[in-house]
Amino acid sequence: MSDTTIQQEVSKRRTFAIISHPDAGKTTLTEKLLMYAGAIHIAGSVKARKSTRHATSDWMEIEKQRGISVASSVMQMVYRDCVINLLDTPGHQDFSEDTYRVLTAVDAALMVIDAANGVEAQTLRLLAVCRARNTPILTFINKMDREVRDPLTLLDEIEQTLGMTATPFTWPIGMGNRFHGVFDLQNDCMRVFQPGEDRAKDDDEIISDLNDPDIVTRFGASLTDAQQEIELIKGASPEFDETAFLAGQQTPVFFGSAINNFGVREILDALVDLAPPPKSRQALQREIKPNEKKFSGVVFKIQANMNPAHRDRIAFVRICSGQFKRGMNIKVVRSGKDIRNNSVVSFLSQRRELLEVGYPGDIIGIPNHGTLQLGDTLTEGETLQFTGLPFFAPEIFQTVELADPLRSKQLKLGLTQLGEEGAIQVFRPHIGNTLLLGAVGVLQFEVVAHRLEHEYGVAARIAPAKYQVARWVTADNPRELQRFIETNAHRIAYDAVGAPTFLASYGAELSVTEENWPLIKFHKLREHAGLVFQTHMDG
Repeated sequence: MSDTTIQQEVSKRRTFAIISHPDAGKTTLTEKLLMYAGAIHIAGSVKARKSTRHATSDWMEIEKQRGISVASSVMQMVYRDCVINLLDTPGHQDFSEDTYRVLTAVDAALMVIDAANGVEAQTLRLLAVCRARNTPILTFINKMDREVRDPLTLLDEIEQTLGMTATPFTWPIGMGNRFHGVFDLQNDCMRVFQPGEDRAKDDDEIISDLNDPDIVTRFGASLTDAQQEIELIKGASPEFDETAFLAGQQTPVFFGSAINNFGVREILDALVDLAPPPKSRQALQREIKPNEKKFSGVVFKIQANMNPAHRDRIAFVRICSGQFKRGMNIKVVRSGKDIRNNSVVSFLSQRRELLEVGYPGDIIGIPNHGTLQLGDTLTEGETLQFTGLPFFAPEIFQTVELADPLRSKQLKLGLTQLGEEGAIQVFRPHIGNTLLLGAVGVLQFEVVAHRLEHEYGVAARIAPAKYQVARWVTADNPRELQRFIETNAHRIAYDAVGAPTFLASYGAELSVTEENWPLIKFHKLREHAGLVFQTHMDG
């Protein structure tokens, strides 16, 4: 495999995540992108919960029941000779950790904004993660077929609230019942809106002359108002600056209605034309370029029971360099062990196909039984450690007890696998046997209880714990750390990778402990399974 061939394949890849506040239409847009790329023929409805048809990206039983996304899903499709790796993330803030880790595996993000609500809280949090990594962002303002906020106001809010320049690529002609279509500012033409169906169509009406008297009469005041806004936008908006976009400082903005298929094709084209191919990625040892001959990749997600009948466990790996070939020998840097896997797959959500080859930017799935952990680096032999996979200190704690003591083995298996996924953080106390569950949001506990019952056959009682604060602890002197652990044994627990954690019932207790132990470092964030701690992000 020559450098030129790898570079050609790299140039065809686009790997991006869809992010938004809940109910902005993110999962619906995901379905329609798949549909227009030809990956599926009929789009599922996330709202029709009584129907047998569900969103392709929502594969868990609880997602189908509640019509929400609680886990990130991966989908690969081909469009205009480009291989697009699309990652649909949970919108609900309780599952933000999963989203944060997914954002470390992509080269761009598509931000979906509800035109009625504007920029919402979760959008801000997710954008902050993107900005910290200088991730390029495209923006889709959704639901223009409803009575929504003024598009000029939305544009101003994006700039003021998100702190980035917004450059419209399309502009809406009206809204709600008066929504007639969007004007393509790059090509000076209007695509006429028609209420969509669950199938893609290629016969949209395109109008080039908006001054035609028949067109003016047909669309009335909505067109006249839009023309004034377009004239203002063309004069006031900055030109698209590719450098600023790639640095995450400028966002191209598109308007549409995902549920009606409208504006979807423009987003697909923009992803191909504007989003960057895979970039170099930083390891602790050196910078890794995508067109290097040797394979490297990083595990950014673990998912158990995608196929409950087989009790499987899949590690999602972002290929960072070189070529992956099925059956090749791969080193797990953390453990030093080699793995050779002939069952590696590519994804369309829960559907998968055996993968023969993969290239940088591709997301591949490696079935394993605990060999791989979140944050693991895989190479052809070189000792590397990719950085940036975050684990946040939990903000809520609960204890877990069995309703049936005879199911203790199943409970341990379920919690071990769910902890390895990152679906919940599981802590084993230094003293005692009662496991602690830690989470960022309450809904995580509900999902874990549901999955324990339906995937592992375990009915568990989950009750509030006395702890409210957690910090991972390290020290430059191992003896000092051991002395701290022994002195505070009743408040020490170990997480899924054995990292020691200090637990406190309230903030003041933590503050006093920090003052009394100046040689101990207390961390809000653990970066990955290799126990590299990000002290500069700690508070």
